[in-house]
Amino acid sequence: MEYLLHLLILVGIYVMLSQSLNLSAGFGGMISLAHAGFYGVGAYTAALLSVNYQLPFLLALPAAMLLSGLLALIVSAIALRTIDDYFIICTLGIQVIVFSLMNNWMYLTNGPLGIPGIPGIQLFGIDIESKWAFLLLTIFFVALVFFFLKKLTGSSFGRTLRALSEDEIFAQSLGKNVYLSKVIVFTVGAMIAAVLGVLYAHYISYIDPTNFTVVESIFILSIVIIGGMRNLWGSVVAAAFLVFLPEVLRFVGMSNSIAANMRQIIYGGILIFMMFRYSQGFSKRKSSAIQTPFRTQ
Repeated sequence: MEYLLHLLILVGIYVMLSQSLNLSAGFGGMISLAHAGFYGVGAYTAALLSVNYQLPFLLALPAAMLLSGLLALIVSAIALRTIDDYFIICTLGIQVIVFSLMNNWMYLTNGPLGIPGIPGIQLFGIDIESKWAFLLLTIFFVALVFFFLKKLTGSSFGRTLRALSEDEIFAQSLGKNVYLSKVIVFTVGAMIAAVLGVLYAHYISYIDPTNFTVVESIFILSIVIIGGMRNLWGSVVAAAFLVFLPEVLRFVGMSNSIAANMRQIIYGGILIFMMFRYSQGFSKRKSSAIQTPFRTQ
């Protein structure tokens, strides 16, 4: 039961991570491979502030969001000078830089040894110690992030994002500041990722750089793609699918000599099948053309 609760907590964290990436990749048209880096910045900020300065969760949270948002603002201001594939490569470079700093800055991050002893979360005098309590807290944040993203993407700003992701030149012709819109949405997505880094650090109580590699960024992007671009509910289904699938494969009866490799082959085969079966992600809605995203005055 404890392990099931642990998996559900991880599903909740990956739901929020994929939805925050979907904000920039799906709605903003900016596929990023640096999301695990922002996730890691949030986790390390919370870890350092709580371990070294005994800062409580409610104070470490805005500090992590601010730092990650500032980094994303600088990154986006530079990376958005490029387009399409070059933007992806640029974010990959940022991810590599962030990981290298985590792995080599011994004085600050303790390098590959990581940061142990991260305290649990205490809210209003209540210790969030059990997995049930942390799952409820995770569900609260899932609902909060989902509500915020629904409101944001349903607003006039969200319609601007849809327009520029479909046809950037058309959006510019309507007088929309495409560059500023992309900077804003990229920064907001990174700040949400930092929130999850804080939750993860306090939940696991130990972090090291291997938790925030480019492989993690690819995994988060995989959830977005399988769930469907611009589909927040799809991210929920895809996160659960990708987190639980490896656990289900553990029950496939195979000899110990080939079990590990065969599970990876089966896992990869299922992912390929899902991509062919749901080429638009779990959402089967067609990508809507921007016929009336704005009202022309």
